[in-house]
Amino acid sequence: MSRFVLSLFLLVGFAFCLPSVNAQITTPQPSPESTLQQKVGLTDVEIVYCRPSKKGREIYGGLVPFGEIWRTGANASTKISFSNNVVLGGQEIPAGKYALYAIPGESSWTIIIHGNTTYWGVGDYKQEDDIARFEIKPAMMKETVETMTFQISDLTMDSANIELVWENTRVSIPLKVEVDALVEADIEKALQGVTPGTYYTAASYYLEAGKDMDQALSWINSALEKEEKFWYVRKKALILAELGRYKEAITAAERSRTLAEEADYPSYVKSNTESIEEWKKKMK
Repeated sequence: MSRFVLSLFLLVGFAFCLPSVNAQITTPQPSPESTLQQKVGLTDVEIVYCRPSKKGREIYGGLVPFGEIWRTGANASTKISFSNNVVLGGQEIPAGKYALYAIPGESSWTIIIHGNTTYWGVGDYKQEDDIARFEIKPAMMKETVETMTFQISDLTMDSANIELVWENTRVSIPLKVEVDALVEADIEKALQGVTPGTYYTAASYYLEAGKDMDQALSWINSALEKEEKFWYVRKKALILAELGRYKEAITAAERSRTLAEEADYPSYVKSNTESIEEWKKKMK
């Protein structure tokens, strides 16, 4: 073997023993990405944002200056999306995905729903691309929140609050969603191929939503014509009571209790017994 070939062989072998200079090193992110998902009524709400921490710094009026536009997080702009049209902060927002910005102030914040979701931070933000702007008054908290957090609180059938909490400040944005029109459309569609369960679901919604009790009674009667189940009869009793027809409600509750006893469902036996006692008092 020639000296040249031997030297080349040793050089190549030595190169294979060296650690790769292209090796990737993964380290924790200082402001990790987080996704908040929540169904409000029938609407899917999603917020994707990066979560900075306080780390001993003054946040509002310091790290986040008053009077300047802020991405409501770190890194890329915060994204908020709705699967249906909503009313946010009193403003109508079409279904879709948006950037969520804010201009913090000492006594009032401007919340901005923006149409361009591609910016890193505020990027080349242009106000003409805003979908909506509205004012929210911040609230001070006794506790200190170390890491910036979005949360959804005070859930009802058709509303919630979207909250941003960090340091000692809470910003709560009221959210209203459409429910009735969506449910009515589903009911109309479902009743084209009716089953007892469909009638029961429609009656249950009307009872819970405080809508037309006569219609709810008609639907639950239609369900019972096809199939008598103790929870169907229980629903009828509750609807009759809501209509103030306590004598009929008691009769229905007694029937539901009997059926529940036969099916060995003690929780329904108890609920019906309690309702019967309550409604008897209202008849005196």
